[in-house]
Amino acid sequence: MKRMWWIPISLLLLTGCVPSETDEEAEVVNEKEEVETAIIPSMQLDDQYYRTLLPYKESATRGKIVNRLNSRYDIVETENGLLRLSQKQFSPDDYYFQEGQKITDEDATSWLQRTSTDNPAGLNAADKRTEEQKKAGERAPAEILAHITEQNYLVKTDEGKIRLGGISIGLALNTMYYSSEGGMSYEQEIPQAQIEKEGKRMADEIVKRLREKEGLADVPIVVGLFKQNAGNAMVPGTYFASGAAPGGKQTVANWNAVNEAYVLFPTSGSDERYRDIDTAFRNFKQDVEIYFSNFTSVIGTGFYQNNELKELKIEIPIQFFGAAEVIGFTQYVTGLVAEHFPENVLVEVSVTSTNGPEALVLKKAGETKPFVHIYE
Repeated sequence: MKRMWWIPISLLLLTGCVPSETDEEAEVVNEKEEVETAIIPSMQLDDQYYRTLLPYKESATRGKIVNRLNSRYDIVETENGLLRLSQKQFSPDDYYFQEGQKITDEDATSWLQRTSTDNPAGLNAADKRTEEQKKAGERAPAEILAHITEQNYLVKTDEGKIRLGGISIGLALNTMYYSSEGGMSYEQEIPQAQIEKEGKRMADEIVKRLREKEGLADVPIVVGLFKQNAGNAMVPGTYFASGAAPGGKQTVANWNAVNEAYVLFPTSGSDERYRDIDTAFRNFKQDVEIYFSNFTSVIGTGFYQNNELKELKIEIPIQFFGAAEVIGFTQYVTGLVAEHFPENVLVEVSVTSTNGPEALVLKKAGETKPFVHIYE
């Protein structure tokens, strides 16, 4: 093993969450010119992370995401992926992060439903079937929009005050529509062309509605279209398109394709893009199983951007509990990481048991000495 570091988890949490003497107080001005006092953390953990104002404000729509998305993987990725897209427009060096405060719970409730006479604000397709058509088994049109994620980006003005400087909107779109009628359940695959067309239509409508809110007429708005994975998938979906509406514009312009993908290893397909890493992962898995043969599974999730592997996260569940065994096994795994995987890829290995996390091995891209932590 290259290096063993023992860092209490409580210390890591306190460092990122508790205001210190070097933190800065600032006045935050909202669209109604009301002023609040907030704390700007002095520490930025990494240049890819936004600093977040304290006290932390949750989005009014946060609770809806659990019931609207297919899996916990998609729940996490709709937010993380939108953060990546936002960095291209709102630099972490200049902007502060806040959960969305502009789309209300009432907005989200009505926008996520079907459009109808009772709910003209609904963004999903109207169900225009007659009773006869329903009895004949004709299916309702698919609901494509599953969830709306909003993120706010705040910027410091020349007067030293904090104001809203940008908004990012993520539209989580269904690729499979699950429904049940008359005691029967069915699923309907939605074509990519329909997903993209409807997603862009909804994006323009949401931008238009945001422009009508007080103080948002000239705020830049970034929109990303997220394609949900199937409900039984073990990896999340990804954003496939993004665009921006500059201040004062009512529609999203300059749509760009987003080339990202999550791949489960070992793969069951024959895609040439993943063959080399799949071979390396299978060799890694085989070496792990040589050390101990009582593993239930060794699973890896690779994240690709523009067809290039950026990070690989590996989960190893173990069935032994001795401290000496965990340390010895972790040393062995650390050596395998350096042996099997490219230096330019972030590799994270989590060793777990029925008791919870046992060890973490983390090798950052471009580094040869992994960070290793044994949980006590």
